[in-house]
Amino acid sequence: MTSTASTTPRSSQNMSIEPKQPSTEVSSRSSTIVDAVDRPQGQREEEDEDDVNSQFEHEAYGPAAGEKPVDPYEVTMPPDHPDNPKAWSRAYRWYITMLSALLVLNATFASSAPEGIIPDMMRQFGFGQEVATLTIALFVGGYCVGPLVWGPLSEHIGRKPVFLITFLVYTGFQVGCALSPNTASILIFRFLGGTFAAAPLANSGAVMSDIWDADTRGKALALFTLAPFAGPTLGPIVSGFMAVSHVSWRWVYYVLAFFAGGCLIATALTLPETYVPVLLVRRAKRLRKETGDNRYWAPLERNKMPFGQRLKHILGRPFIILALEPMLIAVTLYMSFIYGCIYLLFEAYPIVFTEGHHFNAGFTGLTFIPIFVGGVLGVLAYLVFFNPRYERAIEAFKPHPVPPEYRLELCLWAAPVFAGSFFWFGWTSYPSISYWAPLMAGLPLGIAIVFLFLGLFNYVIDAYLFVAASALSAMTVVRSLFGAGFPLFATQMYDTLNPRWASTLLGCIAVVMAPIPFVLRAYGHHIRRRSKFAPTGNLPTKPPAKEEKEKTGAQAV
Repeated sequence: MTSTASTTPRSSQNMSIEPKQPSTEVSSRSSTIVDAVDRPQGQREEEDEDDVNSQFEHEAYGPAAGEKPVDPYEVTMPPDHPDNPKAWSRAYRWYITMLSALLVLNATFASSAPEGIIPDMMRQFGFGQEVATLTIALFVGGYCVGPLVWGPLSEHIGRKPVFLITFLVYTGFQVGCALSPNTASILIFRFLGGTFAAAPLANSGAVMSDIWDADTRGKALALFTLAPFAGPTLGPIVSGFMAVSHVSWRWVYYVLAFFAGGCLIATALTLPETYVPVLLVRRAKRLRKETGDNRYWAPLERNKMPFGQRLKHILGRPFIILALEPMLIAVTLYMSFIYGCIYLLFEAYPIVFTEGHHFNAGFTGLTFIPIFVGGVLGVLAYLVFFNPRYERAIEAFKPHPVPPEYRLELCLWAAPVFAGSFFWFGWTSYPSISYWAPLMAGLPLGIAIVFLFLGLFNYVIDAYLFVAASALSAMTVVRSLFGAGFPLFATQMYDTLNPRWASTLLGCIAVVMAPIPFVLRAYGHHIRRRSKFAPTGNLPTKPPAKEEKEKTGAQAV
């Protein structure tokens, strides 16, 4: 998920921070999701209270470009300083990217892992299909709670402490699931496990923003995007083959515990802190200790607010933004429907392939592979075709950022394909038709899902900039509600309507929602001009050179 603007220095000098020599150099800025956006020179002394982007920027980073620091003892970080995450070697940053993706893969793998052992748990505890579905739904429901806490918390104590705390507890809850003596305990442990597993969903993307500049981050995040889709497709495969091998269902949760524990160790030993405001706080403390001068300070240290105000800031802002932004509501509903459909397939595929084609649990798990392969093809297509086009747009629009609507090009292709995939899957799901027909519907479905997520996520980030973190937090909560809710009615819907008409219903809803990216592509710039939270409304909608050519042509006529 990328932003279209990068930081600019406060002064033309690149001074490292030395003891007894205060610095007024630029800090390397990155919010929870995005980098700072360049701001006009000669900044105003007083900020408008309604300018939430300026408030967010000042809370962690202090003065913006063109503004004077509060005093010469404000600790900042030059862009080329060795402690700046964006100045680390590319190989090291790619390792951090892969480790962050692994943490997300861990969380999403655990969400669907019980799929293959549901019959065994039903025999063990004597519950029905609806309660069995809760083992997946409640874990995904934990994603609703986690991002509201772990994302903002990382902006106060750093990314790494949040990962360590949550994965330690999350590993314990996986052991709790393995040792559960009854239905209530396993459902409670699954929900709490999902809540703590949500930390990488909230913060791994933030790590990408911390370490990559705007030009490279798109490529890193395209690869990183595979993790959320690889996890749910791999979970049923592993648990399915463990089930047909007659391994106790408890060992699935032990595998999850080992996986989480390995990620915890790797995080503790190899993942550095990447959030610059927290690094500045550490630097300020070190300077105070080394020099004995207590006047050194970092912006985050002075960002103190009462508990009630902080609670409103953390929990209230995301939903205030969601409630007041029509285009964010539309994008959230569309992405939530897509996310819900992903988890709905965990109930629909067994009906089509296990009941219709008589696959065992292991082979039913393999039917999710085309979705993953489609995701891989989607990422490759983005890297080879769409990302170079966007890079050319960056050059064409310089010195201005590229309008967010350019991010939606992916979605214009993907929206019809996503809807068509459900018609394909549904009307080839007859047991008399080869299983390859509905199976291969997962290929375009995976491509479409990756395209839609990449396009819509990046659109929200580019449109909302400093409050993108809050916008994405609200989207994550609503999306997780859909992901938790859809599996609860999927079995009844597919049994009652049969797979043909149930899939047709989903396809028709997808058709109704498909115009959303087309409308935003055409009229998004008008909507952004009326937005209180999108500071990008005055961006040019065409490359400056093209506008100059059109003006020249009009004058000649």
